Amino acid sequence: MNCDFGFSVNETKPRSVAGMKSKAKFAIRNPKSEILMKIVRVIARLNVGGPARHVVWLTAGLQGSDCESLLVAGMVPPGEEDMGYFAADHGVAPLLIPQMSREISFKDALTIWKLYRLFCRERPDVVHTHTAKAGTVGRIAGLLYRWLTPSTLLGRPRQCLFVHTYHGHIFHSYYGPLKTRLVLSIEKVLARLITDRIVVVSEQQRREIQERFGVGRPDQFVVIPLGLDTHSFAEWRNRRQLFRDELGSTKDELLVGIVGRLTEIKNHELFLRAVALLKERLADEKSRPRVRFVVIGDGSLRDRLEVQARALGLVEDVIFVGTRRDPENFYAALDIVALTSLNEGTPLTLIEAMANARPVIATAVGGVVDLLGETVEDHQNKRYTVCRRGLSIQSNDPVAVAAGLFHLIENPELRTELGSRGQEYVVSNYSRERLLDDMKTLYKQLLERRQGIASSPEFSVVSQK
Repeated sequence: MNCDFGFSVNETKPRSVAGMKSKAKFAIRNPKSEILMKIVRVIARLNVGGPARHVVWLTAGLQGSDCESLLVAGMVPPGEEDMGYFAADHGVAPLLIPQMSREISFKDALTIWKLYRLFCRERPDVVHTHTAKAGTVGRIAGLLYRWLTPSTLLGRPRQCLFVHTYHGHIFHSYYGPLKTRLVLSIEKVLARLITDRIVVVSEQQRREIQERFGVGRPDQFVVIPLGLDTHSFAEWRNRRQLFRDELGSTKDELLVGIVGRLTEIKNHELFLRAVALLKERLADEKSRPRVRFVVIGDGSLRDRLEVQARALGLVEDVIFVGTRRDPENFYAALDIVALTSLNEGTPLTLIEAMANARPVIATAVGGVVDLLGETVEDHQNKRYTVCRRGLSIQSNDPVAVAAGLFHLIENPELRTELGSRGQEYVVSNYSRERLLDDMKTLYKQLLERRQGIASSPEFSVVSQK
């Protein structure tokens, strides 16, 4: 098989792994000079969501005189929206492996083989996998790459570093007990055999994955929070009315939004049940401004959710707008942003909402706990908690969601205060520049340690204010 795994961020057309030849090799490194890095980044698919944007930002940002980056992705299956446009907008041309998909299948063997061949031809310094499926096939291919070489007989396997990022995890709320145990067992084995560093996006996520589920050793973990272009949201006030005008929304009307893929794990059914309860409560107060609810996103559950909304009598209250490509406009238009997920890493939707100074209410799952911050007021009798940067609720409790939303609707001063705190926190901790610096520092430290070069002490946790 004649394969080309060359790459260029100046191209915008995705490439297949078939029919090309490798173009670039790295020169022998001088330990006294600045370390050069070739990075192969692997993700299962560029579907709508935070992980796709994260890998595009990293691939585009870590491309220069001291880094070369290649992004490898599987195909986005029917029924899911493709974010290839986002890669193109950032000048990233992902190399596509059609056989790589989310679910376990016999095609995984071919995916592993193709990744192994890619590693052999590209000879990367770092292979960084993202999301569960890419982490599995990518690290199994990495085992083959590291050890299937004649130099292994001399005790010199190939020198390549393997890093895996958990954007979330699939250790609960995704599959049944048997499949979940199988997935967890595989993750434990891969962490032990082929993973040099495990990156998580929040301290809460580290505790859950390492301490609760027993994946990896404590010294393998590093916390690197997400990053985004916070500058793009700086003028949110000037754009506030653009999306509201599309909806025919007046300045006095309150808009409550939920943003994300319409899939089971996001639990939009809970949001709609809470809206129905809240509507009954608001009906008793005629003096309040009108409240409407906006569902931003698309997915396999859209038809079912629209049927549920009709059954709950919410046709006039809930607007399904589908996927939007203008977060700088729609977040600014909302008055409250909700999240009802069963499982999360650190949801980019909450970070973006906070960057727009929007008050948030969210289920206390994964990295959401770190985003919301410490408790300010504990309303256990009302089943929600006011935290420093938002309201926290437990999963699968529509009464709690409705009560928390009602509290925010009733308290405009609290909405302003939470939005201001959230914006300050995100701007200080979640910039794209900080993300790129942290990731490059991690790679450099790993390479220096491998080459026996003295470096500054390695960080294990990136602190958050």
